[in-house]
Amino acid sequence: MSLAIALESVPLEIDAHGTVRVAKTRVTLDTVVTAFLEGCTPEEIGEQYPSLQLSDIYLVIGYYLRHRAEIHTYLAERQRQSVIIRQEAEQRFDPLGIRDRLLARRNQSR
Repeated sequence: MSLAIALESVPLEIDAHGTVRVAKTRVTLDTVVTAFLEGCTPEEIGEQYPSLQLSDIYLVIGYYLRHRAEIHTYLAERQRQSVIIRQEAEQRFDPLGIRDRLLARRNQSR
């Protein structure tokens, strides 16, 4: 009996916004890699994100391990973008006193 070895494609897709997601899910590459780096096993990641197939989690982690530099560059850029977006949102919508404003609005509607 011979074993046919087939290459498996990495179940990663880039969405319209440039975000890398796992297979046909909403789970991002960032999520899986961060969980793995925090010490989660693939099985634990699968429990936290049941839309992921265990085999896909292993393939994504394997891809990460072979392409650490590129993925860390991607993750750093995503973090940089997130800081910019947060700063823009805070400039447009002042977070200071938000609780008081929301409570006042709720009390006015009663």
